[in-house]
Amino acid sequence: MRQKILDLLSGKKVDSPPAFSGLIHVTAEGLQSEGLVFHEVHTDARKMAKAAASAFKLSGLPSAALPLDMYVEAEALGAEINFREDLEFEFPLVRKAAFKSVKEITAENTVGAEILNKGRIKRVCDAIRLLKEDVGSEVVISGVIPGAYTLLLLVVEAGKMFLEMKKEPAAVTEALEHLALLLAQVGANYRDAGADFITIHDMGGSPAFIGPARYEQFVLPAEKLLIEKLPKPRVLSVCGNVTPALHLLAQAGADAVSIDQMVDPAVARLVLKNTLLFGNLDPVETLYWGSAAEIAESVIGARKAGVDAVWAGCDLLVQTPIQNLVAMKKA
Repeated sequence: MRQKILDLLSGKKVDSPPAFSGLIHVTAEGLQSEGLVFHEVHTDARKMAKAAASAFKLSGLPSAALPLDMYVEAEALGAEINFREDLEFEFPLVRKAAFKSVKEITAENTVGAEILNKGRIKRVCDAIRLLKEDVGSEVVISGVIPGAYTLLLLVVEAGKMFLEMKKEPAAVTEALEHLALLLAQVGANYRDAGADFITIHDMGGSPAFIGPARYEQFVLPAEKLLIEKLPKPRVLSVCGNVTPALHLLAQAGADAVSIDQMVDPAVARLVLKNTLLFGNLDPVETLYWGSAAEIAESVIGARKAGVDAVWAGCDLLVQTPIQNLVAMKKA
């Protein structure tokens, strides 16, 4: 199955759409099977690798993704991260932004190659190497990075950023370009460490949230630059109902686009004619709450609608039952 997925990602024809994921799909059962505590896995390379491999080891779903949170680059840029030590299965959050203005991002030496040595970036690379040694012959490994706009949301005080988008759009565009080049370096490092492909998880930059016009003005140029600079294969993951902006997503240049459950995959297939289409199982209603029969129905429906691979529409809830990933794989 690993080779089949690699063939698909390289543009070759495969006999049927495989089920896997390039988004975060760590589970509570997987963590418990390895004796891991969720808030600890984000800062320890060995624990991170064990956690990433655990879903495959219990379910057989032939994929793993690292890192296990979306805040690695934000932390390297100076954002303060809350790892939620007081909660059992919650993802980290930004406690304090790194910058008060987008202009600080483009200041001399604020963002450069030295950032790659800060925070947890090297630790994630170490975890990818360990993951590769452990299960790399059986699974595909996704290196997950945010899009430039999503990262901007995480490192700049939100009120100031939105004001600057209105009053100083050129400064915002420049900052996004700066972040795209940094993210491209991070993605290249993840590939060098052993990731088989890169998933750009541009949650905050989705046209469903920012609107098609602002997406085209601010997000799309940065996505194009990031994708151009990243080594192939590159998957662009967007959330929400992006149907009105599918034609814009087609312009980003990604090898594949992952859509969520709010988009009709048959409609997306018509627009994304020259791009692989991944999706679009509902991670909550289907993969968390659903029965095996309901999951099978969703998988079959996605395949009939024309997806090239069956993915969850977004990151899994950590509490997702392993038996539901088994059902996804078997359908």
